[in-house]
Amino acid sequence: MTASEKLSGESRAGQKVIFALDVSSLKEARHFVRLLKGRVVLFKVGLELFTAFGQEAVRAVKEEGGEVFLDLKLHDIPNTVARAAEEALKLGVRMFTLHASGGGEMMRETSLRCRILAEKLNRPRPTILAVTILTSLDEGNLKEVGLQGPVQERVVSLAGLAKEAGIDGVVASPREIIPVREHCGRQFIIVTPGIRPAFAAAEIDDQKRVMTAGEAVSAGADYIVIGRPVRLAQDPAAAMDKVIAEIS
Repeated sequence: MTASEKLSGESRAGQKVIFALDVSSLKEARHFVRLLKGRVVLFKVGLELFTAFGQEAVRAVKEEGGEVFLDLKLHDIPNTVARAAEEALKLGVRMFTLHASGGGEMMRETSLRCRILAEKLNRPRPTILAVTILTSLDEGNLKEVGLQGPVQERVVSLAGLAKEAGIDGVVASPREIIPVREHCGRQFIIVTPGIRPAFAAAEIDDQKRVMTAGEAVSAGADYIVIGRPVRLAQDPAAAMDKVIAEIS
């Protein structure tokens, strides 16, 4: 492999990575976008950052040259979720999430309303992703809230419901990539959290259904979400380089 081919491969690999801005200040968020934007394109704005700073968090990422994956996991009555999604579209986010467990009507209404508004504003519709089962949950946790059956079966069922409702893809753990792909097809987008790169694979935290970055992409994930192993590294840029090398 030539040097140029290696760089090209790493560039493509970086496009598969979403960096989680799970930080407590806009200063930190801007710092990580500036540090990593040459390596990755998408940055996740989640509940912590958005609750603290609202739309300013999205604007900060975009001002620093990043694209936004808005991960608020919307879950409410159909009209409320659709209206919130329309606001996300107006902010110019690349992707956003809602909960598949909100039901088919909620997802269909959101998809339709976003398509209509995007056409009206003459801009791309954001990729809409349905969250299936959180990666922090296992079958014991599901049983606590009255849900029976294997996690994998529930994830695949929710993914199928999302596809039927016109949703672009799902957020699912690495362990469900292959069955979701088999059930929903190649064009259905799979975004995978619960990633622990090879250099941090032994880390213990609140993720239960995990896989390395290379394993997840090899299994068929379109995007992986990674945060702590890079953010807490002594040299975050070098850590991200290792992740990209692992999947390229």
